[in-house]
Amino acid sequence: MMIESFLLESSATEIIVLGWLFFGGIYLSFAAVNRLLTRVIFPATGYGHVLDPRPLAPGQLKREWLFSATTILLYGLGMLAPWGMLQLGWAHLAQEPSTARIILESLVLFIWNEAHFYANHRLLHTKWLMRFHLPHHRSVITTPWSTYSLHPVEALMLGNVLLLPMALHDFSATALLSVPIFSLIVNNIGHSNYNFLPWADKDRWWLNSSRRHHLHHACYHGNYGFMFPFMDRIFGTVLPADAADGRFAEWQRKNS
Repeated sequence: MMIESFLLESSATEIIVLGWLFFGGIYLSFAAVNRLLTRVIFPATGYGHVLDPRPLAPGQLKREWLFSATTILLYGLGMLAPWGMLQLGWAHLAQEPSTARIILESLVLFIWNEAHFYANHRLLHTKWLMRFHLPHHRSVITTPWSTYSLHPVEALMLGNVLLLPMALHDFSATALLSVPIFSLIVNNIGHSNYNFLPWADKDRWWLNSSRRHHLHHACYHGNYGFMFPFMDRIFGTVLPADAADGRFAEWQRKNS
């Protein structure tokens, strides 16, 4: 009940500050762990490999950090939306939920997050909204810092994932808070530009999200899904595993 009571009893200012600390904290910590694993520990042990060998664009990291700071500010302010729904009685939290209920709700929200991301991502690739997605795609070679490198409009579109579920069902606070955590972990892996599953290079295994999303950035279109490929398979937007090989070969030819 501690989480539920805190969310219901906190002021708007407290919620915003907590949101900034929460999103900033998980962004910095997850990205730092990712870089440590993919640029120090795994290469030292010979495990896995970098997916896109090309160098980062000049000024890319600085741009990603600036956009990420804006996204964190927006997500902190955005905490007012679900908090306001609770305060106004438009949504309610489950009281004393069982462990089984928390697990089931978390799974439902995980699947909903996949569908929500795919739908918004496809919209962002339309001619009407593409300009709001281009800042993110300036990171052709991704880094963990690319994760929150979003135009404010894109950040708002992706950040409203909990509002509809909260209006339809009384979720547990734990299940709701799990969404931004597992979303950032998955998103961080997807932008790592590192193959964590070297034995599954070409078979499009379900958990090989880092390879799928690296191909999306390298090719721009296709592989619009988040963690799993089921939405891309349903709508026929799966990229072949070798979709970017020609681009890499051309770069290597020019730089050999």
